[in-house]
Amino acid sequence: MSLVPLDDRDGVIWLNGKLVPWRDAKLHVLSHSLHYGNAVFEGARIYGGKVFKLTEHTERLHTSGRLLNMEIPYSVAVLEEATKAVVAGNDLTDGYVRPIAWRGAEVLGVSAAGTKVQVAIAVWPWPAYYADKAIKLKTSRWKRPSPESAPTASKCAGLYVLCTLARDEAIAAGYQDAFMLDYRGQVAEATGANLFFVMDGELHTPTADCFLNGLTRQTVIGLAKARGLKVIERAIWPNELPKAQEVFITGTAVEVTAVSAIDDHAYEVGPITKSLQAEYAKLVRA
Repeated sequence: MSLVPLDDRDGVIWLNGKLVPWRDAKLHVLSHSLHYGNAVFEGARIYGGKVFKLTEHTERLHTSGRLLNMEIPYSVAVLEEATKAVVAGNDLTDGYVRPIAWRGAEVLGVSAAGTKVQVAIAVWPWPAYYADKAIKLKTSRWKRPSPESAPTASKCAGLYVLCTLARDEAIAAGYQDAFMLDYRGQVAEATGANLFFVMDGELHTPTADCFLNGLTRQTVIGLAKARGLKVIERAIWPNELPKAQEVFITGTAVEVTAVSAIDDHAYEVGPITKSLQAEYAKLVRA
């Protein structure tokens, strides 16, 4: 992955209806969302010049906006065409797409009334997140909140503060990511990815009722069912970790990544994880 800062690159970014030079895509320091975290965003991957599940990602951006009472001023169709234009304008074959919508600087206060919603779409090269290696997770002290406390079904920028805190603490302790519980003490997710456990030939995954039901999660569930695996979505408790033979995470960025350990519990990179990794890799380039 390139270490060139994202604000020091060339190319084009789609900003409020048109392609602009990369370095000119800016917002004001008093933008409402910078202060109050009420931006919504998406993350998608480009494989062979095509954005995987572009429509689904764009529709979810609109859904996230509605959950934050933010009306995105461009239709799904317009944003899809804009995304394709940005990919072509940057001559990108494989990489990452980041659409984001935020509230402008018309007013500044807790209330967002009177702000205008702005939208940008950027793309850049992004190889395999973990270079196809199994990772270790550390249980975080931070918990995923109740849906009565936060718009947990959205990709709201403010919700990712918890993820940043949790992941940075895990990395500092020698792990690659954090293992997060929810407000009830049940297993939830990693910081930007959903969790799956292989238990006696069945696939178990936490019910996505207070965290994002990821598009990659949904895709992998479909792949698993298609090959005859029983998939069980349920409440999972931390004391069940020793029962798992395999563990993996899913997400747009991480794709399907094996987990070799959660705290002191070690897991093999087994046949079910490997087969779903292979099937997902084939699907996204079909």
